Amino acid sequence: MIVAIGSDHAGFELKEVIKQSLGYSFVDKGCYSKERVDYADFGHAVSTALLSKEADFGILLCGSGNGIGMAANKHKGIRAAICWNKEVAALARQHNNANILVLPARFIDNELAIEMVQLFVNEQFEAGRHLERIKKIDLGI
Repeated sequence: MIVAIGSDHAGFELKEVIKQSLGYSFVDKGCYSKERVDYADFGHAVSTALLSKEADFGILLCGSGNGIGMAANKHKGIRAAICWNKEVAALARQHNNANILVLPARFIDNELAIEMVQLFVNEQFEAGRHLERIKKIDLGI
C-alpha cells in the first residue's frame, strides 16, 4: 500500500511523526519544513497523486484540517474527510468511501493521529445504501 501524504507548516511535525511511526510506503508531497507555506498546494498535490494512481490513499494535515481539505475536495473523485476521532475516521471509510484522511494537527495528539491513520487505511467501504449517496458527490458541474 502506498500513501500520499502532505501538510502545511502547521501539520509538518505531525506528518513526520506519522511517516516515522507507521510501516507504510509514503510518497511525501510536502511541505518539508516548518516554514510558512500555502496549504492548498499540498491538498492539490496529494489529490493528484491519488487520481493518477501514484498512491492508494492520502493523508493531509493542516492546523484545523479545513483549508487543506477544501482544496483536496475540489478534485473530482476525491473524498477528503476531516477526522478528529477514531469513530469519525472509521465512518469516513465505511459510509463515505473517503480516500483522503484530513487531520487537524493543532487539535489532536500524535497517538490519536496514528490510531486514526491505521483505522482509516484498514476499514472497508460498506457499499450498499452508501454507494448511491457516494455517486451523488461528483456532480460534474
